[in-house]
Amino acid sequence: QSYCHRLQHDMYFLTSTSRLNEQVVDKIVLQLNRVYPQILTNEEAEKFRNPKASLHTRLSDLLKHLQKKGDRHCQEFYRALQINSEQLFNDLPSRKILKTPDPTEIDTDKEQYMLNDRGPVFFLACFSVAAGLALFWYCYNSETQVIGRTRRILGFSPIIIGRHVRNICMLYLEDISRN
Repeated sequence: QSYCHRLQHDMYFLTSTSRLNEQVVDKIVLQLNRVYPQILTNEEAEKFRNPKASLHTRLSDLLKHLQKKGDRHCQEFYRALQINSEQLFNDLPSRKILKTPDPTEIDTDKEQYMLNDRGPVFFLACFSVAAGLALFWYCYNSETQVIGRTRRILGFSPIIIGRHVRNICMLYLEDISRN
């Protein structure tokens, strides 16, 4: 969307009462007059800063003038507005349209939450299963001397693992030691 279309869309919002005060409008006009590239000539700047005309009229004339000049001039107006009144710049209707997410785009924050919604109990359960499998694999591939040590450790750990699991481990170790 071009800056001229955005400015046309935002015109009512900007010219409504008490959105922009006289000081901010004067700062914007001065910035458009003095900053490179010079958007407003000295005569135009004096016209838009004339205190005899109402603020609403001056602002409406300024916005229409910038739209006639082209997209670059409208872009510089938005830059000046952002510098001089960032809160108002962020509240513009055209900015809110730009901030709305594309429905086909993946929301990374939501995706991150969906991956981590299981909690610490799930993590501990998975870790316990992995540790148990690693222990069985280690015992299966090692010598019988290590199996005896493992059997002593499993014998003293009824608190860490349940009684049924401990009994299965002990039967498995006895079976391996017989072979």
